[in-house]
Amino acid sequence: MSKEKVYIFDTTLRDGAQTQGVDFSIDDKNKISNSLDALGVDYVEGGWPGANPTDTEFFNKDHDFENAKLTAFGMTKKSEHSAKNDPMLSSLINSKSSSVCLFGKSWDFQVDVALGITNEQNLENISESAKHIVASGKEFMFDAEHFFDGYKSNHEYAISCLKAAFDQGARWIVLCDTNGGTLPHEISKIVFDVTKHIPGRNLGIHAHNDTENAVANSLAAVQAGARQVQGTINGLGERCGNANLMSLIPTFFLKKDFSDKYELNIKRENLKNLTQCSRLLDEILNRKPNRHLPYVGASAFSHKGGMHVSAVQKNPKTYEHINPQEVGNVRNIIVSDQSGQSNIMSRLNSIGIKIKKNDPKIKKLLEEVKDREFIGYSYDGADASFELLARRLMGEIPRYISINEYDVSVKKDKTGEILSFAKAKLEVDGEKILCEGQGNGPVNALDNAIRKNVNKLAKYSVYLKDLKLVDYKVRILNTGTEAVTRVSIESTDSKGKNWFTIGVSPNIIDASFKALVDSLDYKLFKDNAPASKQ
Repeated sequence: MSKEKVYIFDTTLRDGAQTQGVDFSIDDKNKISNSLDALGVDYVEGGWPGANPTDTEFFNKDHDFENAKLTAFGMTKKSEHSAKNDPMLSSLINSKSSSVCLFGKSWDFQVDVALGITNEQNLENISESAKHIVASGKEFMFDAEHFFDGYKSNHEYAISCLKAAFDQGARWIVLCDTNGGTLPHEISKIVFDVTKHIPGRNLGIHAHNDTENAVANSLAAVQAGARQVQGTINGLGERCGNANLMSLIPTFFLKKDFSDKYELNIKRENLKNLTQCSRLLDEILNRKPNRHLPYVGASAFSHKGGMHVSAVQKNPKTYEHINPQEVGNVRNIIVSDQSGQSNIMSRLNSIGIKIKKNDPKIKKLLEEVKDREFIGYSYDGADASFELLARRLMGEIPRYISINEYDVSVKKDKTGEILSFAKAKLEVDGEKILCEGQGNGPVNALDNAIRKNVNKLAKYSVYLKDLKLVDYKVRILNTGTEAVTRVSIESTDSKGKNWFTIGVSPNIIDASFKALVDSLDYKLFKDNAPASKQ
């Protein structure tokens, strides 16, 4: 039995840009659209040419996509203009896009309240706009805004809005759950009914995520007959977001109910680029990735309970629904106070420490982890600190920089500005070194005192010059006058791999210092820096 084609339409650059706090530059748009084209999606909706300078400039460029059709977005003509004289339609036709997607109202309530025109005028605007775009030679699709609410309110009128575009040559009629309130069983019923009027090969689904059902609704729509799926990278979008293509794409490939019936134009081998595509967006937005995203999240294949880990080691299918490598992700064995020896063994193997199962160091390390977590440490997300702890126990970490003393002070000057100063007395190869730094806080000052004086650190300066502190988090573990503080530091370097270290102490400066020293030691160890001479 031949499979039916399902087309993927990405709207990150348009719908995703409506997210609060998101503002894509031209360079951002180029990076994201190129990543999507390399992935192999069918359509990249680049924005609304004419609506703002960034989108206009983006559509004035030649993009030379290999797989994707660049799509321009806009709305149907206004009643006071003819289609030929509508300036917005002209900007879409004149843009360097292969296709055009126009939204129009398909809910009679919206026609009355939002547009303030008659139902007949709305149908005419849809029909004339479609006719004009099709005549220009561009592929045309109609995004039926508020369709599912419109269908439930007045299904005859909602269907007539679809036919007004389809009868004029629209390639795609996209059913949009604009308010995101429709549930999967409703989607199935309504889409199936629409296929009696519009062929399924011409129907698309655009689901918003306001009930956490955007992915489920998209899959339900395909099963009911729709053959185009719209969504965004990581589900980005206004309010609660859109359907997450990073979940939908692998589902079509890796879940039998879909892979047996449908096929995408995306190549199977491109699946391994999904995780990279997901994290590229977060990097561009300068935000931490959601670790719990399905398929591509850092915790999507994490295992913490000892029995779980033991079972996964015997057969990954016991607690993993797919092989993480298929989507470019990795398995993560977490070490915590809930760990068993299986966790420890697996984690040690993953960092290249070969050790026998009955080695007494395994038990000693497990007990050390549990003792440390009892006083506030957490190695769930502190991969570098755990590796240092394990290798120190094995005697594999040499001494690098000894920090004998440090002093931190904070003062407020006459202008009201808060200034922090730090001094650190270091020792390398028996030589004592004084480093000083200033920062916007005591931890920043201490960090600067050590890292911004790397030239004083002789043979270690070349290793530490590209070290960067990416993130710093503080958590108070208990209350009262004897509160314990846990500090987590995320670091990176020019190689692009981030690592996490942790420190715990009743004193926030001391906790920060411990996490900072672990970051330095881990950087020197992974770069094979020589040991300090005693």
